Amino acid sequence: MNDPHPPDLAVVAALRRSGIVPVVSLPSVDVAVPLADALAAGGLQIIEITFRTAAAAEAIRRLRAERPNLLVGAGTILSSENLQAAVDSGVQFALAPGLNPEMVKRAQDCGLPFLPGVATASDVDLALRLGCRLLKFFPAAQMGGVSTIRALAAPYRHLGVEFVPTGGVSPDNLADYLSEPSVAGVGGSWLAKSDDLASGNFAVIEKRCAEAVQIARNLRGS
Repeated sequence: MNDPHPPDLAVVAALRRSGIVPVVSLPSVDVAVPLADALAAGGLQIIEITFRTAAAAEAIRRLRAERPNLLVGAGTILSSENLQAAVDSGVQFALAPGLNPEMVKRAQDCGLPFLPGVATASDVDLALRLGCRLLKFFPAAQMGGVSTIRALAAPYRHLGVEFVPTGGVSPDNLADYLSEPSVAGVGGSWLAKSDDLASGNFAVIEKRCAEAVQIARNLRGS
């Protein structure tokens, strides 16, 4: 099965290198840069900004302009309008909770690395046929976590399928996910919680990132 739209190798490499993608819903554009600085201080130079708030597109635009070393992704891409807004903002990769062939095709047409969400073998099969091999596994905890990923990966591993589990990932199970060979990295919303963003508590965000990065380094090296 040939891949007519291979994922951007720089994005894949960054995901594997960090092992962790902070998943963030920003309450306002003003917190974007301080958050990026907290992530960087904690050892992370990657972020997924979800299109669950009105701040998403402008926050992406600001980060691309003011923090060019940060790899910026857009999450919760549910419509062509979301996707176009993300592209116009300069986003470098995008993700969706589900597998929508139209969104996959639109992203490919834009040259944007896109991770559709999968939860079943049928989802993985369709994703492969659409040219996607790097897949978001969502909601990870509710769908069985590491054991389900291992079972899903088995018949597709030789085709290069890798997963980014998101949903229910925490410090308690982070090592389990990152120890699975088919996991390129995880998406984590615990790193930058809504309450901390709203109160400007960036020190605790930096601390959580540093702790998570240390777990990843212990398992995968620097």
